[in-house]
Amino acid sequence: MAQRSSFVVVANRLPVDEIITPDGERQWRPSPGGLVTALHPVLTEHRGTWIGWSGGDGPAPEPFELDGIHIHPVPLSADELERYYEGQSNATIWPLYHDAVETPVYKRRWRDSYRAVNQRFAEAAADVAAEGATVWVQDYQLQLVPAMLREMRSDLRIGFFLHIPFPPIELFMQMPFRAEVLRGLLGADLVGFQQRLAAQNFVRLARHLLGLRYEGQSIQVDGRKVKAGAFPISIDTRDMERLAADPAVQARAKQIRAELGDPKTVILGVDRLDYTKGIELRLKAFRELLADERLNVGDAVMVQVATPSRERVEHYQALRVKVEREVGRINGEFGKVGTPAVHYLHQSVSKQELAAMYAAADVMMVTPLRDGMNLVAKEYIACRGDTGGALVLSEFAGAATELRQAFLCNPHDPDGVKDALMRAINTEPAELKRRIRVMQRHLRTHDVARWARTFLAELDADEAENAAEG
Repeated sequence: MAQRSSFVVVANRLPVDEIITPDGERQWRPSPGGLVTALHPVLTEHRGTWIGWSGGDGPAPEPFELDGIHIHPVPLSADELERYYEGQSNATIWPLYHDAVETPVYKRRWRDSYRAVNQRFAEAAADVAAEGATVWVQDYQLQLVPAMLREMRSDLRIGFFLHIPFPPIELFMQMPFRAEVLRGLLGADLVGFQQRLAAQNFVRLARHLLGLRYEGQSIQVDGRKVKAGAFPISIDTRDMERLAADPAVQARAKQIRAELGDPKTVILGVDRLDYTKGIELRLKAFRELLADERLNVGDAVMVQVATPSRERVEHYQALRVKVEREVGRINGEFGKVGTPAVHYLHQSVSKQELAAMYAAADVMMVTPLRDGMNLVAKEYIACRGDTGGALVLSEFAGAATELRQAFLCNPHDPDGVKDALMRAINTEPAELKRRIRVMQRHLRTHDVARWARTFLAELDADEAENAAEG
């Protein structure tokens, strides 16, 4: 008999990493991440369960407990990883929802696998949820789960949160099983998005595609109300501030600057290696500034961290080649012996090293072509203490609606990116400190814990409203 919980999180991945000890024993440790940080207090308070895939293919490990959370692994076969995850989730839905920056690929067998895996996650949630429990489903890999779960367990309160953008109607209509995906999401009582515009897209789509009536942000579905809303996700601000203030991190930041040759300006980019992140366009803008002699090697240096991502997906392999070619070109044309123009790291970096890089960087460039939120921008601001610093931020990152004191730019416009970067470099230190302070104040009051509380309070309120009307 499965452990029954009054609060259940359903996500593609479990919040744990498997490690094998030197004597061959399998152990689990919590994986770092904003989502688990935000939900940990709620999960421990309600003896909650987290349902997800543990990594690897084949049978799932038995359920276990870690840090006061029940962990309920769901198995994925090698075929399912290829079709449900790399295929439908990351080669169809991901590009489509990110403005089709790369052309989405549509395959029937991927959709079949996506459906089957979503059904498995829904069944696991139905098994572990106590009577009247709250189930919170996360992200684009599991969009069919809310309706599947409601079919099995109408007593549950179901929330869904989409961490990536939600596309306009014209783009969503390309999806071959569009009505099924929309109905899947409408199985929830509350559907959360990063941005108000995304929530509006969703409400209008329900009218356009299924002819459903809506009032404000509430959609009438099968005699009940489904509410859509914007809940911008954030970071554990205090934790990032504490980490950046650590003397060891501050010492490492000074060391990084020294290793870079103590330049006047350190420009930093930190991204997953993904075509939505605009890494290649950012590098081209930097190259043009060097060519125009508006920046000089020695005075200005760029550090680009590109964390490996989805390396079996063809789009990502092609992107890596393009980015590395551009880095090579810049260093070939403008670098000097012992002084490259761009330091490029295609590797994962520890949280401490990342905080030191943030603390060392005069300018952070976050220039995605499209992004649901982008937490790197928020982490940089939190790590700056009272030392100033400047954030160059794409208008198409969700964070741009909150971090208005950043130097905003259109990443599709190279001249606009160059001008934003030069403004960030040349603005008076006192003005930079003022801008950073305003953004830090916002992040302290709008942290990840507040995000989770706000969503769950809204879900409770909707439940009470539906009960009153019923």
